[in-house]
Amino acid sequence: MLDLFDTHTHLDADDFDADRDLVISRARQAGVRRLVTIGIGGSAATRAAIALAEKYDFIWASAGVHPHDAKVPVDLTELRQFAAHPRVVAIGETGLDYFRDWAPKDLQEQWFRAQVKLALEIKKPIIIHSREAGQDCLRILEEEGASAIGGVFHCFSEDAAFAAKLREINFLISVPGSVTFKKAEALRATIKAVPLEQIMLETDAPYLAPEPNRGQRCESALMVDTARCLAALKGLSLEELGTITTATAMKFFKLI
Repeated sequence: MLDLFDTHTHLDADDFDADRDLVISRARQAGVRRLVTIGIGGSAATRAAIALAEKYDFIWASAGVHPHDAKVPVDLTELRQFAAHPRVVAIGETGLDYFRDWAPKDLQEQWFRAQVKLALEIKKPIIIHSREAGQDCLRILEEEGASAIGGVFHCFSEDAAFAAKLREINFLISVPGSVTFKKAEALRATIKAVPLEQIMLETDAPYLAPEPNRGQRCESALMVDTARCLAALKGLSLEELGTITTATAMKFFKLI
């Protein structure tokens, strides 16, 4: 039986307002049996993520400040309260984004460091958003001692050498639907080279729908196509790939 874990989705997104429960049902029917929905974008979004985690026993939430939102005042006390919720299994997504650059870099770094400290305080792993900022993200994680709690670089887009550096500080990578894109040969070569035990699966839904649905709204059920691609790269059956990556995710989020 197929058993996949979508470790990074945005179920609170407006894109799902019309059919959110059906989206969740389709995921389960497709073999995506567990999900983490990311609580970012302000207190209302985080509350919505936690509410879904409370409603469904196979959904968990994260809590964090996205680098795009770093210029908006955030109540760290409230974030700490969200982070302590028993259905919240990670801090983030947090990190640095030099591609969009929607917030000043100094404020991005300020909130990034604050959230690493929070993760260490409450002993929950960190979900990293990094776009054109890999080396700075790595430097800050090393400076803050993040290896003590570990984390994951979501939507991984760096090379295998960078993944090896992450492995040294107890960090995983997660692979979205972009690995299936026709021109993603370099990413597929990287993922093939990274040890499977360092890899989790994600959708980042409603974004990055895998082939053959690229350009459409993504949802967790479509992650089967991402898993099928990864299974082929690793020379495994789809079921084997699901079993291994789900076990990694369960351990990562301290669910076992």
